[in-house]
Amino acid sequence: MPYKTTDKKSGDTVYGRKVINSIIVLATKEIAGVASLHGRGFRTEFNGLIVDVDVYIHVIADISCSEVAYRVQENIKRNVESMSAFKIGTINVNILGAVFSNDKIQG
Repeated sequence: MPYKTTDKKSGDTVYGRKVINSIIVLATKEIAGVASLHGRGFRTEFNGLIVDVDVYIHVIADISCSEVAYRVQENIKRNVESMSAFKIGTINVNILGAVFSNDKIQG
């Protein structure tokens, strides 16, 4: 379902759900320490212009899980809010496993 915003100066902007989802996936993957997204990797819930996000990831074993989770949250918030009219509500980062150098995760 597309989401429409109106600005008096620039007019109407319509965002497809897939655009916001793509921003979330890319923002998650660009964080050092994220090995992969699990399965589909995320869930979003749209409440007007507020987006709640659940992200499911595997992390690299040698890196602090809490640090990776924090950086994922900050990056998703920054990217979504700077690239769209949406605001982030909550971001839950679910770490489902750790990947060692010889392991391969199929996402």
